[in-house]
Amino acid sequence: MTQPRLAHQTEYGRMYARSLDGVPEVPSITTVIGQQAADLSGWAGHMAATAVIEDPRLPQVVGSRPQLKSVARQASSAAERYRDEAAARGDRVHDYAEQVGLRALGRPHRTAEVRAVLADHGEGAYADRFDEWWDLYDVRPLATELTVWNATVGYAGTLDLVATIGGRTCIIDYKTKGTTRDGRVKPLDAKVVMQLVAGLRAEESLVDPATGTWEPWRYGDAPVLLGVALGQTEVVAHQANPEVLPAHWRKFWALRQVWGYSQIADSAGPALRPIGPPPAQAPGQAPAAGHGTDATKVGA
Repeated sequence: MTQPRLAHQTEYGRMYARSLDGVPEVPSITTVIGQQAADLSGWAGHMAATAVIEDPRLPQVVGSRPQLKSVARQASSAAERYRDEAAARGDRVHDYAEQVGLRALGRPHRTAEVRAVLADHGEGAYADRFDEWWDLYDVRPLATELTVWNATVGYAGTLDLVATIGGRTCIIDYKTKGTTRDGRVKPLDAKVVMQLVAGLRAEESLVDPATGTWEPWRYGDAPVLLGVALGQTEVVAHQANPEVLPAHWRKFWALRQVWGYSQIADSAGPALRPIGPPPAQAPGQAPAAGHGTDATKVGA
């Protein structure tokens, strides 16, 4: 998948610069959304337990503590391996979607090459289902992998696709999803609405990354925001409910403040400092001025 040329990985998450020779200035949309806490401990534990159960070595190592420890160590990283494999698969599927858009725009593309890569990984069905959806919805792209900027709030991001469908302008975000036991594509997370509304509220879009040329955002009045779940058995498009967009925009704005104040707090210096006990007192001696037995007065 094409990586946004102005994006940089920093200690504060992914950030964007204004030009190729510029410095990172604002967080990415996904970095801002990532400020929302997500408890994956249960899922990680499930993945580790499943890895142990499915390990072919298990029958032979039962009763051997050292060998069981080896199985457990490998199983402990099952969630990370699954995450990394899912991310790589998502990149391949997104890459194909991007190439189809470039082809439709009459621009250079690698559609056949990327489809072959999917086939090599046993993922050709993703391309088949995507093609069916593209034709069924009569998608007509206006821009693909378009970088946008909002200076007022302070963020940037890269949109998967802007297109017209049924004569209406749509901002589209792709999400590669797995398949449920009944053969349906897994549902989207509601966080995609924040991602879409942040794209809608952009103020500028990138024209030339080398010179840092931007233009006013053309699609701020796009009437349809679509999260598109890309699966092996089907592709399902979901429209962000227009009535909830203001609430999700306010939530995104608040998460952006969290990101910003986190940097301020980190740069303010040590948040805690050690403190010793109050001076020892002789029996019967009154507390010294400025000290007392009340713990709240220590270090006052």
